[in-house]
Amino acid sequence: MARDETQPSRSLRVLTFLHSFAPGGVERVALRLHAAWVAQGIDARLVMGRDEGAMRHEWPGLAYDLLDSGNRTGPFETLWMIACLPGAIRRHRPDVLFCAGNSYTIVSVAMKLLLGRRCPPILAKISNDLQRPDLPRLAMPFYRLWLRIQGRRLDRIVAIAPAMAEEIAAMMQAPRTRIAVIDNPALSEAELDHLATMPRPRHDGAGRRFLAIGRLAPQKNFLGLVEAFARIARAHDTLTICGEGGQRAAIEARVERLGLAGRVRLPGHTFPLDGELARADALVLSSDYEGLPTVVLQAYAAGLPVVATDCSVSMPALLGEGRFGALVPPRDPHALARAMDAVLDRPFDLSAARAMARRFTVDLAARRYRQAMEDLIPSAALSRAPRIKFR
Repeated sequence: MARDETQPSRSLRVLTFLHSFAPGGVERVALRLHAAWVAQGIDARLVMGRDEGAMRHEWPGLAYDLLDSGNRTGPFETLWMIACLPGAIRRHRPDVLFCAGNSYTIVSVAMKLLLGRRCPPILAKISNDLQRPDLPRLAMPFYRLWLRIQGRRLDRIVAIAPAMAEEIAAMMQAPRTRIAVIDNPALSEAELDHLATMPRPRHDGAGRRFLAIGRLAPQKNFLGLVEAFARIARAHDTLTICGEGGQRAAIEARVERLGLAGRVRLPGHTFPLDGELARADALVLSSDYEGLPTVVLQAYAAGLPVVATDCSVSMPALLGEGRFGALVPPRDPHALARAMDAVLDRPFDLSAARAMARRFTVDLAARRYRQAMEDLIPSAALSRAPRIKFR
């Protein structure tokens, strides 16, 4: 139904909730989208559980509401968010709640149960593949039930790649009319142009330089990556793993045990990534499961081929069915090692890889998310209601 343009209008009001600024792809994408919505004139509000995390300094001048000024709630962040978010919703009266990823769907479902009809429509992005090979077999019936509950409670579900839409429909049993496909916003057009034109240091030929990026968490399987690197490392080959997390000590111990000290670097959270991407020869993604990993698109923009595990239904298409790199089974260090050993000898379609990356810009995605959110709201709500400023 067309909006009544004769009536006073107000901006769409969107509330995004995040636990912290701890590095993570879900949080980074959510912050990118929030900034883009503000730039588009959307009345966007960001609610943070606590004011900590390495990404905080990447967003100078960012305005947000803080639920825990003492940063005491880290171990209980989900319960804290469930307890505090209803108050923020009542204060700000958003038209739509934006659920940034799988780890936030429990908060979204809780809002539906706690607020009932007073809960705004929820648009939820599915950020990880729904297949979870890491879960124990006994947990799988409960996990499948949880997915079906989400499918009933979430008002609109966003798949970040076409293949994921089929998976959502099957596993969450959500009607296809409530599933939207919006390519994951990995980069801006400006960032893509910068990565494509940044100077690259001269390669002295003394070894291959492999790069991995992500939280040091079991999901990323960096322990397996170190094992794979040990199998094929030639003299002067190096592996750099950019990221921080709870598995640092275990990874460092594995590096020492395999005699790779000085050849495997763990520089911690790295921002910006330009220097590491410029120095690398190939990116390696060793995860057990992912959604649509933005680091792969950053690699394409920087001109790097990719070795990736088959950690998502979107991965074969993302790798251009082999044109941009090699796909191997998860948790198979032998296959990962063989692919790493051969990746620089494979043909790499650089122009097509960069064209693929341009599909996944925040410039495009922010507009598509806006349309998906406006579709959840009766036209009269935006065309006739007076604008209510956030307090």
